[in-house]
Amino acid sequence: MSEVDDAIASARSSWARISEDRSVPRADSRARRRTTQAIGKRLTRIAVADGAILVAALVIGMITPLGIMGALLAMMLLVAATVFFAIWPTETAPTPERLAAVDIKALPAQTERWLDAQRPALPAPAVTLVDRIGLRLETLSPQLAAVDNDGEAAQEVRKLIGEQLPAFVKDYERVPPSLRKTARNGRSPDAELVAGLSLIEQEIADMTTRLAQADLDTLSTRGRFLELKYKDDGAD
Repeated sequence: MSEVDDAIASARSSWARISEDRSVPRADSRARRRTTQAIGKRLTRIAVADGAILVAALVIGMITPLGIMGALLAMMLLVAATVFFAIWPTETAPTPERLAAVDIKALPAQTERWLDAQRPALPAPAVTLVDRIGLRLETLSPQLAAVDNDGEAAQEVRKLIGEQLPAFVKDYERVPPSLRKTARNGRSPDAELVAGLSLIEQEIADMTTRLAQADLDTLSTRGRFLELKYKDDGAD
């Protein structure tokens, strides 16, 4: 094995260790980012709605005096709009049926949104795996930009994260909560869920590697070329 191969292998190993060590902090960062984005969307909707009410009240007031009742009505509308948009969900999670049909390029993000919506029904170990799967999906997403929506690679990705993953989680959620910790055939539903999600996470990682194989090969080839050309020249 050449020095370039050693360097590439070492870099991959180091990156894998770093990714494992930082998976939880990165998941926490993603959760904070989602919360911040949701708050920002709520505030934006409130500002737009309240602004529209104030502009409408101003225009009406220029045509005819609002009076006390008109002013009270405007204030009530402002309060109602603020409360309504403060509690109204910023976005709804896609359904499993929609995931099965969504464009492959948008599938990782849509699947991540769907998984986030399932968190309340999952045990703590599974939630940790959901965070890790979310990180895997973030890595996978840009790779699918160049993938044919009807190609073999796209079908493989869609089958796993658009069909099997949602179906697996839904199977778990249909189990009565009182039975989820009860062992059956040597393993409880909670344990089955964690084991299955772990396999799915690893398969997404493997898909990412397969999709990146051409780029990895190109990098390796170019590295060998540089090594042969410039290392030998330097020796001269």
